[in-house]
Amino acid sequence: MHIQIMYIHRPMRKSKQVARKTLVADAREAVGHCAGLNVRRAAREITKFIETWLVKEGLSLAQFGLLSHIAAARDDTIAGLAERSGLDQSTLSRNLRHLEVAGLIEIAAVETDLRRRAVWLTEQGASRLEKAIPAWRLAHGALSKIIAPQDVRALANSTMQLSPGDSGKF
Repeated sequence: MHIQIMYIHRPMRKSKQVARKTLVADAREAVGHCAGLNVRRAAREITKFIETWLVKEGLSLAQFGLLSHIAAARDDTIAGLAERSGLDQSTLSRNLRHLEVAGLIEIAAVETDLRRRAVWLTEQGASRLEKAIPAWRLAHGALSKIIAPQDVRALANSTMQLSPGDSGKF
């Protein structure tokens, strides 16, 4: 049995060609000028850059950030940590689970309110963070030769205006 498939090509109507050209131009404009897309790309590149320094300490930038937030916290609850880190509680809980399994943090119910949970560094977590901070400083020193620290701070502070509940500065 032999099957033959025929393809008939018809020229595209002019109206569709114009729409296609407009779509391509609009898409290029979006890729080139969208603050969200460009900041996400920049964040990925900066993360990769810093992680090349932190990898020696066995931490990702996200893990380093969470350990730093925990160490610096006055409010040791998971809700407080979620607010400070800008993560929703389910994402934060998932990320904390990895740190807990690695023995870097402990999570327990708050004695006065068993519905709330507190998080703190273990000795191993504090030690790992302490060892990672010099690598983080070196990474930031190298990064500051490429991107001015005041530009990074200005962008971070400007974006805080997008979150009505956050009034603090970076």
